[in-house]
Amino acid sequence: MGEQAAALRRIIEEPGLVPLVGAYDVLSARLAEQSGFPAIHVGGYNLSASRLGMPDVGFLTMAENLDALRAITGRVSIPVLADGDDGYGNHLNVTRLVRELERAGVAGVHIEDQVFPKRCGHMEGKRVVSRADMVAKIAAAVDARRDADFVVVARTDAAAVTGFDDALERAAAYAEAGADVLFVEAPEQEEQVATIARRIGKPLIYNWCFGGKSPDVAPARLSAMGFKFLLLTDVLFAVAHTLRDLYAEVRHTGTYAGFAPRMVPFAEFNRIVGMGEVEALDQRYGR
Repeated sequence: MGEQAAALRRIIEEPGLVPLVGAYDVLSARLAEQSGFPAIHVGGYNLSASRLGMPDVGFLTMAENLDALRAITGRVSIPVLADGDDGYGNHLNVTRLVRELERAGVAGVHIEDQVFPKRCGHMEGKRVVSRADMVAKIAAAVDARRDADFVVVARTDAAAVTGFDDALERAAAYAEAGADVLFVEAPEQEEQVATIARRIGKPLIYNWCFGGKSPDVAPARLSAMGFKFLLLTDVLFAVAHTLRDLYAEVRHTGTYAGFAPRMVPFAEFNRIVGMGEVEALDQRYGR
């Protein structure tokens, strides 16, 4: 059914650690694809900031998430892993979410065991639902997919709420419920990271969060542990830094001349966004 879902499934089955970079709109997704990444992640943190100018504390809706994802999958051919937050409700909402994501051409989704309204996994004040409620959501997500290749990722935020041992037990329960990939969010010590790898017999995601709670474990070390994906979603931190510098240059000098070496030239930017496709259509069909 879905070529992107099948491609993501193949990536999971291949050996080695895979960097999973973040995208927050179509332009960033195209840049990631053109840079040679095999897949991308579209996270709620980035969408909340870029679309709403608001923090990742549950403001983003399913409709807003799906709208952004449809635009992205319409312009890139690499697999997209979506952030499904808490599933936007119970098992019923999760069922609808999975089917909508499949229709949108998304390759997979991660769903977390937080209480609504959720928070970014490295923020304080998180709460988690019962283990049984999350098991029901994961089972519903697995059963809802019409494409067997669609990837269901179970994320637990319990380490910072009910403790690391509970997070491990929850991850095992979610794996038993049918999750294809496990994501234990915000471990605070490298030994905890190693324990996750030893204890969970399924493909794993590790999240590097710039300034977050988790240690930046070296990719070679994560690969040796057996992690499948290294999540690198903090692209908006770089974008914010760059734009602040650009605006400061214009504010202080009146132009961006001093910033020009850090800018993509006009012709190159047109290539990035697909002007060549337009020119080819004009040559074929235009008058």
